[in-house]
Amino acid sequence: MANATATEAWPTRLVGPLLLIVLALAGCSEQPLPQDEGVRSDDCLRNVTLDRLQEQITLCDEVVKAFPDDPGPRNDRYLLHSLAGDDEAACADLGEALRLAGRLPAEQLDEQLRSDLEVRRRLCEGVPLTTPAAPPAPSP
Repeated sequence: MANATATEAWPTRLVGPLLLIVLALAGCSEQPLPQDEGVRSDDCLRNVTLDRLQEQITLCDEVVKAFPDDPGPRNDRYLLHSLAGDDEAACADLGEALRLAGRLPAEQLDEQLRSDLEVRRRLCEGVPLTTPAAPPAPSP
C-alpha cells in the first residue's frame, strides 16, 4: 500500500517543476514581428501634414488603386487635392466618389461619407465634375 501512495504522489510532485519549465520556455519565446497590414482604405488621411502634402497625395493614389470601387478614398483624396489648391483634381475625385456612392445600396453608404459628398458636391458646383450625380438618399 505504501507503493500505491508513492505512485499517486509522483505526478503531483512533477506539476510544480513542469510548470516552471513551461513558464520559462514561454518567457524566452520571441514575439512575432509585426506583419505589414498592406494598404487600408482609410490610409489617405493618416498622419497628414501640409509640408508633406504631395507625398500624401501619392500615397492616396495607391489607396485609390487598391480600392477602385470604394468612394471613401476618392473622397479623402478630394480633401488632399483641395488643400493643395487643385480644385479641378479635387472635384474630379468627388465626381467619381459620387458615381461610386450611387452604385452602392443606400444602407451600405456611411452617413458621414454621404454628408461629406453632399457638402462637397455643392462646393464643386462651379467646377466640372465627371458626373453630376448626387449621393443616394438615406433609406427610410
